[in-house]
Formats: sequence, structure tokens, C-alpha cells
Amino acid sequence: MRTSLILGALLLAAALPAARAQPPAARAQPHSCHLPGVEDALRCLKLAVPLDPAKPGRNIQLQVTIAPALREGARPDPLFVLAGGPGEAGSEVLPILNTALRRVRPTRDIVFIDQRGTGMSGKLECESGMSEDNSLSDDQVDAALRSCIAASKAPFAAYTTANAAHDIEQVRRALGYGKINLWGGSYGTRLGQAYARAYPGSVRALILDAVAAPDQVIPAGGRDSQAALDKLFAQCDADAACRKAYPGLRGEFDGLVAKLDKGLNITLADPRTAQQIDVSMTSARLLGTVHGMLYAPADARRLPFLVHSAAQGRWQPFVARRNVAADYNPEGSPATLLHLAVICAEDMPRLSPALAASDSAPLTRAISARLPGLCRAMNVPAVPWTEPTRIDAPALLLSGALDPVTPPHRAASAARYMPHAQLLTAPNVGHGVSQLGCAPRLLRAFLDHPDQKIDGSCLNEIPAPTFQLGSAGPQP
Repeated sequence: MRTSLILGALLLAAALPAARAQPPAARAQPHSCHLPGVEDALRCLKLAVPLDPAKPGRNIQLQVTIAPALREGARPDPLFVLAGGPGEAGSEVLPILNTALRRVRPTRDIVFIDQRGTGMSGKLECESGMSEDNSLSDDQVDAALRSCIAASKAPFAAYTTANAAHDIEQVRRALGYGKINLWGGSYGTRLGQAYARAYPGSVRALILDAVAAPDQVIPAGGRDSQAALDKLFAQCDADAACRKAYPGLRGEFDGLVAKLDKGLNITLADPRTAQQIDVSMTSARLLGTVHGMLYAPADARRLPFLVHSAAQGRWQPFVARRNVAADYNPEGSPATLLHLAVICAEDMPRLSPALAASDSAPLTRAISARLPGLCRAMNVPAVPWTEPTRIDAPALLLSGALDPVTPPHRAASAARYMPHAQLLTAPNVGHGVSQLGCAPRLLRAFLDHPDQKIDGSCLNEIPAPTFQLGSAGPQP
């Protein structure tokens, strides 16, 4: 599952209603700040929270970012944003203020938190330069990552979802809020559900986008990812232009995977610098890139072109696309060690041999094989599994029908514990619905009246992207 987590924004300049009031000494005082991705001034603060809530004494500092409501007389219930991953910081997803939350912000403060171990909250990451290099083998990449883990002094066992939920409550109290609303995306939906169960009296309503079911084991996503890939192949075959351009697409893809199982060393002009480089291409790297592209249909519709080009020996387009993830600024990349701390403690203990065998699929087989060794290096204790309890707060659950990691059936599983949940599905959308089409309007409508039924039929109007048929890009 992709990374992202908590971001927050909020204004304390206006007088607060009694429901939000706390003694002035208990209320944190944010200061004006500017952060990348947002032009106007925000409010920021550093908040000390216990590293281990069960053993107060040692604290860590959380970065909290507040986007004040744009209108005077803001509603008393803010929106806390929980991003995905785990591993993404709230300060890294601020641009959603201008997309998914553009209808919400006029009347509500929006609060972003850099989850413990991410962003400016003590990011758990390897030194820049430790990221995967084109010339390294998969074993060399894992060896470098294990060395990074061994060199870290962080107490990984303290970086759990439960402790992150405790942090949210400390932020709510420090800022003087009463009940809050939650928006969670991807892993943020797991965190949002954990918070709602731990602090039911603090939650007014939840919006969960790309919903992770409570019993979902993140590394066990082979069947979902394979279903998304099969659907893409079927859509290409049903599109006359795509079928004509790539008549043997599935066979070409299977042939590439089989060929790369043995490894392939390629010399080509670097798509970024035009200098000759040596690239070690493996099936794991091919499949990892394909899996990542399936998250967004606009990106996935480029896959037939990339697969066909690679099958003909032209690897430049594929390598250029694969470089995209590595081209991000290291300071804005997901926190790898935080990601592993959560996955190794909360998911891997539940990945039984039977589940691994039943869920095995090419797209996730490589990472599933690598995780046990990395988790042994992390050496975190297992978080005991507990049966999910009921969430009574109104909830809006959004799913993309083309999502390779949290398809609609995951939302349906989560909704079994939410008697007041509404489920909406966007047919032509992948991993993340909130920023597309009419969704921003639906978010505002739900938050204004969470007990009323939402008509999500407008999500059917979000069009499917066109396929890329050549080097010039997608069809008009």
C-alpha cells in the first residue's frame, strides 16, 4: 500500500464555542508558517507527545500544520487528514487543500500531522544515497537496507498505529477542539478506524477513501493486484485502437516476466541525462513498477505502450517511468523504516503460510519474499490482533473500482463494523477518489450533514482515461 498519513490545519484566532474550550494554559499556540505546496500562510506548531504512552517520560516532537478555515465563523468541528502508507507525512500532502478539500476548507479548519516517524516528526529513513540504484541487484538493495536498519537507533516498537492514534488525541486536546472529523486515505483509513475505536467520544464523522479493512494484511494483496491487471488487459482488448496497437499484449507481458526472471543487463541512454548507463532489470523491478502504475488509471493506461516497447527491446520508456519514484526529493519521500516498523509488527505476524499461498500472485510475490528478511532485521514485537469493535460515528466510504490494493470489497468488509456507513464506488477510478470529479462536493455535503444520505451517482461521470498508443502520449 502506498504511503501517506496525517496532515492538519486549523485557526485559533476566532473565539471558540464552549464545546471547544479548554483552560488557556492547556491550549497550544501555533505560529505562522509557509510550507511547500500551499501559497498562503498556514499555522504550525511542535507538540511533545510521549514516545510510549504506557511509560511516560521520554517525549518525541510532532509537527502539526493547520490550514485555517477561509471564512469567519468557522464550524467548531475541524477535519483531521490522515494520509496513507504508512510512511507519508502530513506536510507532504498539503496540496490536497486545493483539490479534494477545496470545498471543505472555506468553513472548516483542516489539521495535518506529520505522523511519528515521518516528515518533520523524526523521520525514520535511510540516508540519501541509500535508495535503490539502477545498477544494484535486488540482493544488494536489501543488503543496503538491512545495514541502514542496523545503524538506526530508533525504538521501532514505539511506532505503531495505536500510538499514532494516541498522538492524534493529544493534538486534538492541545488545540482545544471538541469532536473532530477524520479524512483518511489508504493506510490513513486504518489509522482513522483505530482512532475512532480508541476515542469514540472524540469523533463526529469519518470519510475513508481507498478503505483498508480491519482484517486486511497489507502484503497479502496479490489477488487484488492481479484482478486490476487483468481488468486493464481486458479493457485494452475491448478498445479497438488499443487492441490494434497491441494485439499480443498479455503474451508480451508474460514473456517479459519470464525473461527477466533470469535477470537482464541493459546499456542505454539515461532518459534523464542522455549519458550511457548500465541497468540491471529484474522481474521484481518490472512487476513493482507495473503494480505502482495500477494505482492511477491515467498511469495504468500507459502500460500497454511500455510493455510493448520493452518486448521489442526498447527499454528507455519503461526506465524513464521507473525513474519517476526515484526522482522525488529525498526529504519528501516516504519514511521507509516507519513503513517497515508498522508492517512488520502489525501485518507480517498475520501473514500465515496458508494466506500467503492463497494470495500469491506475480505482482506482489517479490515483495512478499523480501519482507520476512527485512522484518527479521527490524526485530519488532508483534502487535496482538484484536477483533474489531463497532464504530457508531457516521462514515462515508469511497472506493475506486480499479484499485489494485483497496478495491470495493475491502470497504464492504470494513463497513460490517459501521452501522451508519455509506459506501460509494467510482467505476473508472483507482486508488483514491476524493480529488476527482464531483467528489470534493460530496465531501462537503457529507460533513455538513453526515446523517443524510449522499447521492454518489455523479461519480459515474468521471471518465476513463485513454490508452497511450505511441510515443506522443495518450490519445486525445
